[in-house]
Amino acid sequence: MPLKRRQIAWRAAQDLADGAYVNLGIGLPTLVSDFLPADREIVLHSENGVLGVGPAPGDNEVDWDLINAGKQPITLVTGGSYVHHTDSFLIIRGGHLDLALLGAFEVSEKGDLANWTTDDPGFPPGVGGAMDLAVGAKEIRVLVEHTTRAGAPRIRRQCGYPLTAAAVVRRIYTDLAVIDVTAAGLVVRELVDDLDFPALQAKTEATLRQAPDMKALRAPPV
Repeated sequence: MPLKRRQIAWRAAQDLADGAYVNLGIGLPTLVSDFLPADREIVLHSENGVLGVGPAPGDNEVDWDLINAGKQPITLVTGGSYVHHTDSFLIIRGGHLDLALLGAFEVSEKGDLANWTTDDPGFPPGVGGAMDLAVGAKEIRVLVEHTTRAGAPRIRRQCGYPLTAAAVVRRIYTDLAVIDVTAAGLVVRELVDDLDFPALQAKTEATLRQAPDMKALRAPPV
């Protein structure tokens, strides 16, 4: 079975290193704050000016003065802080983020990222800090559902939408697989149960390679 959105977020959270400063992009990546490993200290950044984002608040904990870049209510961990929007972008542009977890409309086989517009007049583009994060963070990983609702592949030979940045994505977490972007192409590291490699390739426009040590992609029912 494909992973649910919260399970994708859980899987991405397991790879975060102790001591890392990590930006959570709008959409699916914001769910990662609920699944940080308890034995690691990870500082989460939101581009609107929060350093030290905590888990999503309960119904009786919502404070609308404390939101993320997607205007969702958040919590603040002990020692966390608000910073001016300008300072927040200095953190991004100054190379102080170890990692950015971003959503995407499409990713190419070379790691090109398209996540700011679909050119659909019904859905105005939202540039925000997309370009800054894509080139300012030391590493980019993407969380995305493997196909669109219509079944079209999101992992493509070339992106059809305008690029946010070229050749920046290093790892892709989907509801079907964990895929690394390497110099030799896209390498599948993990694959969900009940889906074989040819079936995954059929859902992917770009050419995939199977890692020699490919593992099962499993997540708890979060």
